[in-house]
Amino acid sequence: MTAVATRSDFDVTDLPWVLRAGIKLGIIEAVLVLLYSLVDRFLSGPIELILCLIILVAGLAAVVALPGIWTRALTIEGIAGAAGIGLMGTAAFLLLDVAILQPIGTYTNRWLEIGGGANWWYHPVWWMVGTFIPWFGAWILANQTTKHGQPSVGGQLGLIFGLTVLVMIVAVLAHFPGAAWGIGTFGVSFLPGLALALLVSLLGTRRAA
Repeated sequence: MTAVATRSDFDVTDLPWVLRAGIKLGIIEAVLVLLYSLVDRFLSGPIELILCLIILVAGLAAVVALPGIWTRALTIEGIAGAAGIGLMGTAAFLLLDVAILQPIGTYTNRWLEIGGGANWWYHPVWWMVGTFIPWFGAWILANQTTKHGQPSVGGQLGLIFGLTVLVMIVAVLAHFPGAAWGIGTFGVSFLPGLALALLVSLLGTRRAA
């Protein structure tokens, strides 16, 4: 932490820092997945829905915002560093997942079915999504810094989650296959919502070639 605190520049992408930050992110992911699974297993009704939604939003917010904050992303260097943190975070999570979460019975049958019942399907998807989200999140923060001189995490998350809800509403009203008023559709809507948020953040931004 000291190495970053003493630097006033942007794009902090020293390899040791990226690796340490990725491990922290992976631990955060593992803790939130464990909490979600416990709530999903032992609670029911509105309390379960509310708590699961809070945990999901917290997890998505952490993965989309923290890597870009930690690298102080401004250019492609910091954006790529944030993606690297996301990649390392998925590696750390998947190690904890195989070594601890799965052996202690974290996942119900439903969770295993979401993953296709096998790590060979589930882990690559987590790796891709876990890298994609920090990449686009850092890009949005970098665009904010370019336009306003500093990033706004609140503005970033508000834009992303606002567009996520919009995508969810459109999907449900348009009767998109599988779309429903629930956490699952909200979670899936996050990815197109994130992509739309990036496009919005690019408006009025000029970058050197």
